[in-house]
Amino acid sequence: MIAAILASGEPERLYTGLSLLVSAAADGIPARGLATFGALEALLDDSLEDRARATRGEMFARTLAELRATAAELDDVRIWACAAAVETGGIDRDRVEAVLDGVISTPRFLREVGDARLVVV
Repeated sequence: MIAAILASGEPERLYTGLSLLVSAAADGIPARGLATFGALEALLDDSLEDRARATRGEMFARTLAELRATAAELDDVRIWACAAAVETGGIDRDRVEAVLDGVISTPRFLREVGDARLVVV
């Protein structure tokens, strides 16, 4: 298993984290993610693709949107929202649960992923 803490909402870093998770799952490796603060806001942002297009161009923006959609569709990719980010950010829990796999605390996430290779993006 591979696990990623998605910390940044910068499109380039989010792209890297999603690419890592999707690529691992495509190779048959379970992939888990914890979306914290900036990354959580970006994953929930309906205008993410437009923002990425404005700074990085059409191809980058389209691929980022596809990675986000593919991560949501793959059975071997699960991405949770960080409980602290949801609570302190006043983010609607129903919105989170409609887009991601739910809300989880960092300690529980770390227990969930056990001995997985862990990266922070």
